[in-house]
Amino acid sequence: MLTKFILDYKKKSLKERFLLFTGILFFLIYLTLGLVVIFWNLLPIGLNLNMPLKYRIAFGVLLIVYSFFRFIRFFNSNTN
Repeated sequence: MLTKFILDYKKKSLKERFLLFTGILFFLIYLTLGLVVIFWNLLPIGLNLNMPLKYRIAFGVLLIVYSFFRFIRFFNSNTN
C-alpha cells in the first residue's frame, strides 16, 4: 500500500502535490487545535475563553472529528 502511494505521488503534477500537502497540513492544524482546546485552560492565542470543561471537550472533539472528516473526504476525492 505504501509503495502504491509513493508511485501515485510521483505521478502527480506540481499542483496536485501542493494540494496533497495542504490537505495534510490542514488535517494536522485542525487536529492540533482540537487537542489544544481540550487540554489547555487558557488558549495561548490571545483569546481569554473561560469555557467550562464540558464545552471545551465538546468543541475539541468536534474539531478532531471534523479534521478526520476532511482527511477522509480529501483522500476519497483524490483516488482515481
